[in-house]
Amino acid sequence: MNLLGKTAVVTGANTGIGYETALDLYEKGAKVYIASRNKDKALNAIRRMKGKGGTGELIYGHLDLASLRSVKDFSEKVLETESRLDLLINNAGVMIPPPSKTEDGFEIQFGVNYIGHFALTGHLFDLLESTNDSRVVTLSSIAHRGSAIDFDNFRLERPYGNWREYGQSKLADIIFALEFDKRLRMNGYQIKSLAAHPGFSKTDLQVNMDKDMLASLDLMTAKEGAQPTLAACLREDVEGGQYWGPDGPNEQKGKPALAKIDAAALDERVNARLWDWTKETTGVGFPF
Repeated sequence: MNLLGKTAVVTGANTGIGYETALDLYEKGAKVYIASRNKDKALNAIRRMKGKGGTGELIYGHLDLASLRSVKDFSEKVLETESRLDLLINNAGVMIPPPSKTEDGFEIQFGVNYIGHFALTGHLFDLLESTNDSRVVTLSSIAHRGSAIDFDNFRLERPYGNWREYGQSKLADIIFALEFDKRLRMNGYQIKSLAAHPGFSKTDLQVNMDKDMLASLDLMTAKEGAQPTLAACLREDVEGGQYWGPDGPNEQKGKPALAKIDAAALDERVNARLWDWTKETTGVGFPF
């Protein structure tokens, strides 16, 4: 596949699934924004990608998803520079860190994994809509299963539960992808919104995991784990509202295939409420 002339933004592209996703797009000829909080790590990632001989273009963009101000600044730079945006890959994330909050006061996982990406997509909406066959792919996780959206615990109002908060953030991500697609279709827009998850893949995301638990898992490589994301980005037969993941037992490993969406992500009342709350809270101007 030749992506010459296409433009992509990949958040968290300096490592793990994001790195492998960005590398694949770059190797196929796309201009790829390596959107990352850490400039040194991002520039190092760009050097490593260029060493593999891709035909595209790599651009570092400073993006701190824990700051709505930074999200807006990054978006404005893209809007000033680019006339098209074919792919927005909401990939970056944090998993089970010590309790903390974003610059805007949200629990860090909910704020980075969900709120920041919601705002980023909103700021870039017009550019995406003006680019034919554009796609937004948002990374969720197996951890969305059985999780719940607690509207009274977005700012660490309750005692911190690391896995509970992570599950909530990843549930919010898949709800965002589904609700976004629903509203796009209802209002006649052409953007496709999809979700993906990497199964169990070895990345820097697991830095806070128990080492014994980690050692007991059969993990794919980051390159293997990036394949569901790339399927959602590149396959011609995809449709908005789909969720891609590995096809093996419990979706932990395997080749890209349509994944199971947990019932927790299919409550239309909760999904609409979360969308409306987030839009109002962030002040980001989606047209619906």
